[in-house]
Amino acid sequence: MIDHHQEIEKLIKANKIFIFMKGDREHPLCGFSAIVMHIMKELKVEFATFDVLSDQGMRQAIKDFTGWPTIPQIFINGEFVGGSDIAQELYESGELQKMVQ
Repeated sequence: MIDHHQEIEKLIKANKIFIFMKGDREHPLCGFSAIVMHIMKELKVEFATFDVLSDQGMRQAIKDFTGWPTIPQIFINGEFVGGSDIAQELYESGELQKMVQ
């Protein structure tokens, strides 16, 4: 059986910016994931993603891991930042730009 918790830790530690989302960077499958993809492209930063629709076990595991009920979920430097609403607020205030540098 897959240890999703271990897999999540591996993914977020291996990538400065990691996003659990619906769909992928070129084809986000929900409006909230699309907002986050737009922000990341505007920031011109490298980031990795995981499509939670491809693995229902991982979809539930990431929610359990963070205690956050919605997708997308953004990690920067291994730390959980939040979802699309928080990313948008941080971007508009200039804080997200500082976090990703």
